[in-house]
Amino acid sequence: MTDAAAEVFTGNFTQQEPLPPAAIEAALAVLGHGRLHRYNLAPGEAGETALLEQDFAAFTGARYCLAVASGGYALACALRALGVSPGDKVLTNGFTLAPVPGAIASLGATPVFVEVTEDLVIDLDDLAAKTTEARVLLLSHMRGHICDMDRLMEICRTAGIKVVEDCAHTMGAAWAGVPSGRHGVIGCYSTQTYKHLNSGEGGLLVSDDPGLMARAVLLSGSYMLYPRHRAAPPPEMFENIKLDTPNISGRMDNLRAAILRPQLACLPDRISRWNALYRATEAGLAGTPGLALIPRPQPEAFVGSSFQFRLPGWSPDRITAFLARSIARGVDLKWFGAAEPVAFTSRHDSWRYAPPQSLPNTDRILAGLLDMRLPLTFSTADCAQIARIIRAEVTA
Repeated sequence: MTDAAAEVFTGNFTQQEPLPPAAIEAALAVLGHGRLHRYNLAPGEAGETALLEQDFAAFTGARYCLAVASGGYALACALRALGVSPGDKVLTNGFTLAPVPGAIASLGATPVFVEVTEDLVIDLDDLAAKTTEARVLLLSHMRGHICDMDRLMEICRTAGIKVVEDCAHTMGAAWAGVPSGRHGVIGCYSTQTYKHLNSGEGGLLVSDDPGLMARAVLLSGSYMLYPRHRAAPPPEMFENIKLDTPNISGRMDNLRAAILRPQLACLPDRISRWNALYRATEAGLAGTPGLALIPRPQPEAFVGSSFQFRLPGWSPDRITAFLARSIARGVDLKWFGAAEPVAFTSRHDSWRYAPPQSLPNTDRILAGLLDMRLPLTFSTADCAQIARIIRAEVTA
Protein backbone atom coordinates (compact mmCIF):
# COMPACT_ATOMS: atom_id res chain seq x y z
CA MET A 1 0.00 0.00 0.00
CA THR A 2 1.19 3.53 -0.76
CA ASP A 3 2.42 5.47 2.26
CA ALA A 4 0.37 8.68 1.90
CA ALA A 5 2.55 10.46 4.46
CA ALA A 6 5.60 10.09 2.18
CA GLU A 7 4.06 10.90 -1.21
CA VAL A 8 5.03 13.99 -3.19
CA PHE A 9 3.11 15.01 -6.33
CA THR A 10 5.40 16.10 -9.17
CA GLY A 11 2.83 17.34 -11.70
CA ASN A 12 2.21 20.94 -12.77
CA PHE A 13 -1.15 22.53 -11.93
CA THR A 14 -0.80 25.18 -14.67
CA GLN A 15 0.50 23.08 -17.56
CA GLN A 16 -2.12 22.68 -20.26
CA GLU A 17 -2.02 19.93 -22.85
CA PRO A 18 -0.61 20.81 -26.30
CA LEU A 19 -2.90 22.21 -28.94
CA PRO A 20 -4.26 19.52 -31.27
CA PRO A 21 -2.41 19.07 -34.58
CA ALA A 22 -5.41 20.40 -36.51
CA ALA A 23 -5.23 23.68 -34.54
CA ILE A 24 -1.51 24.04 -35.25
CA GLU A 25 -2.10 23.34 -38.94
CA ALA A 26 -4.90 25.92 -39.08
CA ALA A 27 -2.72 28.50 -37.34
CA LEU A 28 0.12 27.93 -39.78
CA ALA A 29 -2.27 28.43 -42.69
CA VAL A 30 -3.30 31.84 -41.31
CA LEU A 31 0.31 32.78 -40.65
CA GLY A 32 1.16 31.70 -44.17
CA HIS A 33 -1.31 34.04 -45.87
CA GLY A 34 -0.97 36.82 -43.28
CA ARG A 35 -4.63 37.86 -43.12
CA LEU A 36 -4.87 37.98 -39.34
CA HIS A 37 -7.41 40.81 -39.03
CA ARG A 38 -10.91 39.41 -39.13
CA TYR A 39 -12.03 41.77 -41.89
CA ASN A 40 -8.91 41.28 -44.06
CA LEU A 41 -10.30 38.61 -46.39
CA ALA A 42 -9.54 37.28 -49.83
CA PRO A 43 -12.39 37.31 -52.38
CA GLY A 44 -14.94 34.69 -51.43
CA GLU A 45 -13.22 33.96 -48.09
CA ALA A 46 -15.34 33.78 -44.91
CA GLY A 47 -12.43 34.10 -42.49
CA GLU A 48 -11.67 31.99 -39.44
CA THR A 49 -13.33 34.39 -36.98
CA ALA A 50 -16.65 34.42 -38.81
CA LEU A 51 -16.52 30.63 -39.12
CA LEU A 52 -15.77 30.25 -35.39
CA GLU A 53 -18.81 32.40 -34.59
CA GLN A 54 -20.92 30.20 -36.83
CA ASP A 55 -19.54 27.04 -35.22
CA PHE A 56 -20.02 28.28 -31.65
CA ALA A 57 -23.56 29.48 -32.32
CA ALA A 58 -24.38 25.98 -33.53
CA PHE A 59 -22.63 24.41 -30.52
CA THR A 60 -24.70 26.44 -28.02
CA GLY A 61 -27.93 26.53 -30.05
CA ALA A 62 -27.84 30.34 -30.18
CA ARG A 63 -29.00 32.43 -33.12
CA TYR A 64 -26.05 34.80 -32.93
CA CYS A 65 -22.42 34.75 -31.79
CA LEU A 66 -19.63 37.33 -31.60
CA ALA A 67 -15.94 36.55 -31.05
CA VAL A 68 -13.93 39.14 -29.11
CA ALA A 69 -10.52 39.75 -27.59
CA SER A 70 -11.13 38.39 -24.08
CA GLY A 71 -13.74 37.08 -21.70
CA GLY A 72 -13.59 40.32 -19.72
CA TYR A 73 -14.22 42.32 -22.87
CA ALA A 74 -17.20 40.07 -23.62
CA LEU A 75 -18.73 40.90 -20.22
CA ALA A 76 -18.28 44.66 -20.59
CA CYS A 77 -19.53 44.56 -24.18
CA ALA A 78 -22.66 42.70 -23.07
CA LEU A 79 -23.35 45.27 -20.36
CA ARG A 80 -22.83 48.15 -22.80
CA ALA A 81 -25.18 46.51 -25.30
CA LEU A 82 -27.81 46.41 -22.53
CA GLY A 83 -27.35 50.14 -21.97
CA VAL A 84 -25.62 49.96 -18.58
CA SER A 85 -24.31 53.47 -17.94
CA PRO A 86 -22.17 55.33 -15.38
CA GLY A 87 -23.89 55.41 -12.02
CA ASP A 88 -26.05 52.35 -12.68
CA LYS A 89 -26.01 49.44 -10.24
CA VAL A 90 -25.44 45.89 -11.46
CA LEU A 91 -26.02 42.80 -9.34
CA THR A 92 -23.36 40.09 -9.28
CA ASN A 93 -22.07 37.24 -7.13
CA GLY A 94 -20.10 38.04 -3.99
CA PHE A 95 -17.88 35.07 -4.90
CA THR A 96 -16.33 35.48 -8.34
CA LEU A 97 -13.08 36.59 -9.98
CA ALA A 98 -11.96 40.18 -10.44
CA PRO A 99 -12.84 40.54 -14.18
CA VAL A 100 -16.55 40.26 -13.31
CA PRO A 101 -16.87 43.30 -11.01
CA GLY A 102 -14.12 44.84 -13.12
CA ALA A 103 -16.36 44.74 -16.19
CA ILE A 104 -19.08 46.55 -14.24
CA ALA A 105 -16.68 49.16 -12.87
CA SER A 106 -15.16 49.74 -16.32
CA LEU A 107 -18.48 51.28 -17.38
CA GLY A 108 -18.60 53.56 -14.35
CA ALA A 109 -21.34 51.36 -12.91
CA THR A 110 -21.43 49.97 -9.37
CA PRO A 111 -21.30 46.27 -8.46
CA VAL A 112 -23.91 45.20 -5.91
CA PHE A 113 -22.78 41.88 -4.47
CA VAL A 114 -25.17 39.04 -3.71
CA GLU A 115 -24.35 36.44 -1.06
CA VAL A 116 -23.32 32.93 -2.05
CA THR A 117 -24.25 29.59 -0.51
CA GLU A 118 -22.13 26.76 0.84
CA ASP A 119 -22.62 25.13 -2.59
CA LEU A 120 -20.69 28.12 -4.06
CA VAL A 121 -23.63 29.43 -6.09
CA ILE A 122 -25.50 32.71 -5.84
CA ASP A 123 -27.90 32.87 -2.89
CA LEU A 124 -31.32 33.11 -4.53
CA ASP A 125 -33.02 34.38 -1.37
CA ASP A 126 -30.52 37.25 -1.11
CA LEU A 127 -30.93 37.90 -4.84
CA ALA A 128 -34.70 38.13 -4.44
CA ALA A 129 -34.22 40.62 -1.61
CA LYS A 130 -31.97 42.85 -3.76
CA THR A 131 -33.91 42.91 -7.04
CA THR A 132 -35.08 46.48 -6.49
CA GLU A 133 -31.47 47.72 -6.56
CA ALA A 134 -30.65 47.08 -10.23
CA ARG A 135 -32.07 46.14 -13.62
CA VAL A 136 -29.21 43.84 -14.68
CA LEU A 137 -27.66 40.75 -13.08
CA LEU A 138 -24.18 39.71 -14.20
CA LEU A 139 -24.37 36.10 -13.04
CA SER A 140 -21.05 34.35 -12.52
CA HIS A 141 -21.09 30.55 -12.71
CA MET A 142 -17.99 30.72 -10.56
CA ARG A 143 -15.65 27.74 -10.76
CA GLY A 144 -18.24 25.88 -12.81
CA HIS A 145 -21.01 25.72 -10.18
CA ILE A 146 -24.49 26.40 -11.58
CA CYS A 147 -27.39 27.47 -9.37
CA ASP A 148 -31.04 26.52 -9.87
CA MET A 149 -31.42 28.44 -13.11
CA ASP A 150 -35.18 27.87 -13.32
CA ARG A 151 -35.75 29.62 -9.99
CA LEU A 152 -33.19 32.33 -10.76
CA MET A 153 -34.83 33.18 -14.07
CA GLU A 154 -38.27 33.30 -12.44
CA ILE A 155 -36.96 35.75 -9.82
CA CYS A 156 -35.42 37.93 -12.52
CA ARG A 157 -38.40 37.80 -14.88
CA THR A 158 -40.73 38.86 -12.07
CA ALA A 159 -38.45 41.77 -11.17
CA GLY A 160 -37.76 42.80 -14.78
CA ILE A 161 -34.04 42.07 -14.46
CA LYS A 162 -31.96 41.16 -17.51
CA VAL A 163 -29.47 38.35 -16.94
CA VAL A 164 -26.00 38.22 -18.47
CA GLU A 165 -24.29 34.88 -17.82
CA ASP A 166 -20.56 34.73 -17.18
CA CYS A 167 -19.77 31.23 -18.47
CA ALA A 168 -15.98 31.44 -18.27
CA HIS A 169 -15.98 28.20 -16.24
CA THR A 170 -19.08 26.54 -17.73
CA MET A 171 -18.53 26.32 -21.48
CA GLY A 172 -20.07 22.96 -22.37
CA ALA A 173 -22.03 22.70 -19.11
CA ALA A 174 -25.82 22.76 -18.77
CA TRP A 175 -28.68 23.09 -16.31
CA ALA A 176 -31.62 20.72 -16.85
CA GLY A 177 -30.53 20.20 -20.44
CA VAL A 178 -30.19 23.92 -21.30
CA PRO A 179 -26.61 24.89 -22.20
CA SER A 180 -24.90 27.31 -19.86
CA GLY A 181 -25.22 30.80 -21.34
CA ARG A 182 -28.63 30.17 -22.87
CA HIS A 183 -30.88 31.16 -19.98
CA GLY A 184 -30.02 34.85 -19.92
CA VAL A 185 -30.27 37.44 -22.69
CA ILE A 186 -26.52 37.14 -23.35
CA GLY A 187 -24.01 34.42 -22.51
CA CYS A 188 -20.31 35.28 -22.26
CA TYR A 189 -17.39 32.84 -22.47
CA SER A 190 -13.62 32.98 -22.15
CA THR A 191 -10.96 31.21 -24.21
CA GLN A 192 -8.07 32.23 -21.96
CA THR A 193 -5.43 29.51 -21.52
CA TYR A 194 -6.92 28.09 -18.30
CA LYS A 195 -10.46 27.79 -19.71
CA HIS A 196 -12.10 25.01 -21.73
CA LEU A 197 -10.77 26.24 -25.08
CA ASN A 198 -7.28 27.75 -25.24
CA SER A 199 -6.29 30.71 -27.40
CA GLY A 200 -4.21 32.50 -24.77
CA GLU A 201 -6.86 35.22 -24.57
CA GLY A 202 -10.25 35.44 -26.24
CA GLY A 203 -13.98 35.64 -25.64
CA LEU A 204 -17.35 34.82 -27.15
CA LEU A 205 -20.87 36.21 -26.72
CA VAL A 206 -24.09 34.45 -27.71
CA SER A 207 -27.65 35.74 -27.82
CA ASP A 208 -30.98 35.28 -29.54
CA ASP A 209 -31.74 39.00 -29.34
CA PRO A 210 -30.97 40.70 -32.69
CA GLY A 211 -30.95 44.22 -31.27
CA LEU A 212 -28.53 43.40 -28.47
CA MET A 213 -26.22 41.47 -30.75
CA ALA A 214 -26.22 44.19 -33.43
CA ARG A 215 -25.09 46.69 -30.78
CA ALA A 216 -22.44 44.24 -29.53
CA VAL A 217 -21.05 43.76 -33.05
CA LEU A 218 -20.76 47.52 -33.56
CA LEU A 219 -19.27 48.02 -30.10
CA SER A 220 -16.63 45.37 -30.83
CA GLY A 221 -15.30 47.45 -33.73
CA SER A 222 -17.00 46.20 -36.89
CA TYR A 223 -17.01 49.63 -38.55
CA MET A 224 -19.46 49.20 -41.45
CA LEU A 225 -18.20 45.68 -42.16
CA TYR A 226 -20.87 43.85 -40.17
CA PRO A 227 -22.29 42.14 -43.32
CA ARG A 228 -19.14 39.99 -43.27
CA HIS A 229 -20.34 38.25 -40.10
CA ARG A 230 -22.01 34.87 -40.52
CA ALA A 231 -23.62 34.55 -37.09
CA ALA A 232 -24.89 38.12 -36.68
CA PRO A 233 -28.31 39.72 -37.15
CA PRO A 234 -29.30 40.79 -40.68
CA PRO A 235 -27.91 44.12 -41.96
CA GLU A 236 -31.20 45.96 -41.45
CA MET A 237 -30.81 45.54 -37.66
CA PHE A 238 -27.77 47.84 -37.82
CA GLU A 239 -29.29 50.68 -39.81
CA ASN A 240 -30.76 52.75 -36.99
CA ILE A 241 -27.84 52.30 -34.59
CA LYS A 242 -24.69 52.19 -36.71
CA LEU A 243 -23.92 55.91 -36.42
CA ASP A 244 -24.76 56.19 -32.72
CA THR A 245 -22.92 53.16 -31.32
CA PRO A 246 -19.29 53.80 -30.30
CA ASN A 247 -16.48 51.63 -31.63
CA ILE A 248 -14.73 50.13 -28.58
CA SER A 249 -12.41 47.86 -30.47
CA GLY A 250 -12.12 44.36 -29.06
CA ARG A 251 -12.24 42.05 -32.05
CA MET A 252 -10.88 38.53 -32.13
CA ASP A 253 -8.33 37.89 -34.89
CA ASN A 254 -8.23 35.06 -37.41
CA LEU A 255 -5.19 33.44 -35.82
CA ARG A 256 -6.87 32.82 -32.48
CA ALA A 257 -10.09 31.76 -34.19
CA ALA A 258 -8.14 29.25 -36.29
CA ILE A 259 -6.67 27.77 -33.12
CA LEU A 260 -10.08 27.54 -31.47
CA ARG A 261 -12.20 25.92 -34.17
CA PRO A 262 -10.52 22.48 -34.02
CA GLN A 263 -10.58 22.63 -30.21
CA LEU A 264 -14.33 23.18 -30.22
CA ALA A 265 -14.73 19.89 -32.04
CA CYS A 266 -12.69 18.25 -29.24
CA LEU A 267 -14.68 19.81 -26.39
CA PRO A 268 -17.06 16.89 -25.68
CA ASP A 269 -14.07 14.57 -25.26
CA ARG A 270 -12.33 17.13 -23.02
CA ILE A 271 -15.42 17.40 -20.84
CA SER A 272 -15.52 13.64 -20.37
CA ARG A 273 -11.84 13.59 -19.39
CA TRP A 274 -12.17 16.55 -17.01
CA ASN A 275 -15.12 14.94 -15.28
CA ALA A 276 -13.17 11.71 -14.82
CA LEU A 277 -10.42 13.72 -13.09
CA TYR A 278 -12.99 15.50 -10.94
CA ARG A 279 -14.72 12.30 -9.87
CA ALA A 280 -11.37 10.65 -9.03
CA THR A 281 -10.48 13.61 -6.79
CA GLU A 282 -13.92 13.64 -5.23
CA ALA A 283 -13.82 9.90 -4.51
CA GLY A 284 -10.41 10.22 -2.88
CA LEU A 285 -11.57 12.98 -0.54
CA ALA A 286 -15.01 11.60 0.32
CA GLY A 287 -15.47 11.13 4.04
CA THR A 288 -12.35 13.07 5.07
CA PRO A 289 -12.91 14.33 8.64
CA GLY A 290 -13.04 18.13 8.77
CA LEU A 291 -13.34 18.50 4.97
CA ALA A 292 -16.60 19.40 3.18
CA LEU A 293 -17.10 18.54 -0.49
CA ILE A 294 -19.32 20.66 -2.75
CA PRO A 295 -22.44 18.72 -3.82
CA ARG A 296 -23.34 18.65 -7.52
CA PRO A 297 -27.13 18.76 -8.04
CA GLN A 298 -28.73 16.26 -10.39
CA PRO A 299 -29.92 18.84 -13.01
CA GLU A 300 -26.37 20.20 -13.36
CA ALA A 301 -24.22 18.81 -16.17
CA PHE A 302 -20.92 20.30 -15.08
CA VAL A 303 -17.39 20.49 -16.46
CA GLY A 304 -14.91 19.51 -13.76
CA SER A 305 -11.91 21.57 -14.87
CA SER A 306 -11.28 22.71 -11.30
CA PHE A 307 -12.03 21.33 -7.84
CA GLN A 308 -13.12 23.04 -4.62
CA PHE A 309 -13.55 21.92 -1.04
CA ARG A 310 -14.15 23.66 2.28
CA LEU A 311 -12.47 23.45 5.67
CA PRO A 312 -15.32 24.89 7.75
CA GLY A 313 -14.43 26.37 11.11
CA TRP A 314 -10.65 26.27 10.53
CA SER A 315 -8.66 29.28 11.75
CA PRO A 316 -6.53 31.27 9.28
CA ASP A 317 -3.34 30.06 10.98
CA ARG A 318 -4.41 26.44 10.68
CA ILE A 319 -5.25 26.85 6.98
CA THR A 320 -1.96 28.66 6.34
CA ALA A 321 -0.05 25.77 7.90
CA PHE A 322 -2.07 23.25 5.88
CA LEU A 323 -1.31 25.12 2.65
CA ALA A 324 2.41 25.16 3.45
CA ARG A 325 2.43 21.42 4.10
CA SER A 326 0.48 20.76 0.89
CA ILE A 327 2.76 22.84 -1.34
CA ALA A 328 5.78 21.14 0.19
CA ARG A 329 4.29 17.92 -1.13
CA GLY A 330 3.59 19.35 -4.59
CA VAL A 331 -0.12 20.17 -4.21
CA ASP A 332 -0.78 23.78 -5.23
CA LEU A 333 -4.00 24.96 -3.57
CA LYS A 334 -5.55 28.42 -3.74
CA TRP A 335 -7.30 29.89 -0.69
CA PHE A 336 -10.11 32.39 -1.12
CA GLY A 337 -9.96 33.37 2.56
CA ALA A 338 -6.50 34.94 2.46
CA ALA A 339 -6.30 38.51 3.75
CA GLU A 340 -4.53 39.73 0.60
CA PRO A 341 -5.01 38.81 -3.09
CA VAL A 342 -2.60 36.19 -4.43
CA ALA A 343 -2.11 35.76 -8.21
CA PHE A 344 -5.60 35.21 -9.72
CA THR A 345 -7.27 34.71 -6.32
CA SER A 346 -9.06 37.66 -4.70
CA ARG A 347 -12.34 38.40 -2.97
CA HIS A 348 -14.92 41.17 -2.77
CA ASP A 349 -13.26 43.20 -0.01
CA SER A 350 -10.08 43.57 -2.10
CA TRP A 351 -11.93 45.15 -5.06
CA ARG A 352 -11.77 48.72 -3.79
CA TYR A 353 -13.31 50.13 -6.95
CA ALA A 354 -16.57 48.75 -5.53
CA PRO A 355 -18.09 50.21 -2.35
CA PRO A 356 -17.59 48.08 0.80
CA GLN A 357 -20.52 45.73 1.33
CA SER A 358 -21.58 43.43 4.14
CA LEU A 359 -21.56 39.78 3.03
CA PRO A 360 -21.28 37.77 6.26
CA ASN A 361 -22.29 34.42 4.75
CA THR A 362 -19.94 34.80 1.81
CA ASP A 363 -17.09 35.80 4.12
CA ARG A 364 -17.70 32.75 6.31
CA ILE A 365 -17.72 30.41 3.32
CA LEU A 366 -14.65 31.91 1.63
CA ALA A 367 -12.73 31.78 4.93
CA GLY A 368 -12.44 28.01 4.50
CA LEU A 369 -12.59 27.63 0.71
CA LEU A 370 -9.77 25.88 -1.14
CA ASP A 371 -9.47 25.56 -4.90
CA MET A 372 -7.26 23.84 -7.47
CA ARG A 373 -7.09 23.40 -11.21
CA LEU A 374 -7.38 19.97 -12.83
CA PRO A 375 -5.50 20.36 -16.12
CA LEU A 376 -5.89 17.64 -18.73
CA THR A 377 -2.20 16.88 -18.37
CA PHE A 378 -3.23 15.06 -15.15
CA SER A 379 -4.35 11.42 -15.06
CA THR A 380 -6.96 9.90 -12.76
CA ALA A 381 -4.04 8.28 -10.91
CA ASP A 382 -2.56 11.76 -10.40
CA CYS A 383 -5.86 12.97 -8.96
CA ALA A 384 -6.08 9.98 -6.65
CA GLN A 385 -2.56 10.79 -5.39
CA ILE A 386 -3.44 14.47 -4.92
CA ALA A 387 -6.50 13.44 -2.91
CA ARG A 388 -4.39 11.14 -0.71
CA ILE A 389 -1.97 13.96 0.04
CA ILE A 390 -4.76 16.44 0.85
CA ARG A 391 -6.53 13.87 3.02
CA ALA A 392 -3.33 13.12 4.92
CA GLU A 393 -2.59 16.80 5.55
CA VAL A 394 -6.16 17.67 6.54
CA THR A 395 -6.14 14.90 9.14
CA ALA A 396 -2.54 15.45 10.29
